[in-house]
Amino acid sequence: MMAMFRSFVSASTQFRQQQQQQQQQSSSGPGPLAAPPEAVESQFSCPICLEVYHKPVSIASCGHTFCGECLQPCLQVASPLCPLCRVPFDPKKVERSSNVEKQLASYKAPCRGCTKKVSLVKMRSHISSCSKVQEQIANCPKFVPVVPTSQPIPSNIPNRSTFVCPFCGARNLDQQELVKHCMENHRNDPNKVVCPVCSAMPWGDPTYKSSNFLQHLLHRHKFSYDTFVDYSIDEEAALQAALALSLAEN
Repeated sequence: MMAMFRSFVSASTQFRQQQQQQQQQSSSGPGPLAAPPEAVESQFSCPICLEVYHKPVSIASCGHTFCGECLQPCLQVASPLCPLCRVPFDPKKVERSSNVEKQLASYKAPCRGCTKKVSLVKMRSHISSCSKVQEQIANCPKFVPVVPTSQPIPSNIPNRSTFVCPFCGARNLDQQELVKHCMENHRNDPNKVVCPVCSAMPWGDPTYKSSNFLQHLLHRHKFSYDTFVDYSIDEEAALQAALALSLAEN
């Protein structure tokens, strides 16, 4: 009988202690949850280049943040739109994001190659010199279909990654470099030219000349066509999907 009584008292004491601990935890609130390292880097990545912010700036009207250099092409047009939410904004109300800069300096994340923990503010320079990352880039697998298909793997995919300046013939320019090159060298060029980006597409007209090529380039070519096309489907289906996208933009 005495053993049963002692067991009951011990159980009651443990129950009261557990209740007291729960009350203390509820009164103090839940403790901060540590985010996984990958989430930290993703949280501080530019929506345009998908890399850790470099000299971040924020749009006052919507609060979205981008790398200063990534947002530059949008600031060159008369009525700029936020690249993320498409809300109009005043170019004069784009400010340096000092708060984000402080966070970049205080957080660390593992390098995607060597897994060494690096301050986010130094992540870009580290990745550019990390031998493991460079090795990963060199060993990127060749194109394979995402699902089994009877279609042959294409060998003559047209180059839609780099373009030639229609004004002066400068070569090997990607879309951002083409915008920057034309802004710096051909801002006041009145000539009508064929858009090299459009003419490289399946639906493109290689004879159509744009009356305001620079404006067209800034408004129409925010993303790469190859990002959205699955080459395992046939060319006709790709053409139909591209035409639908073009009509939706208009």
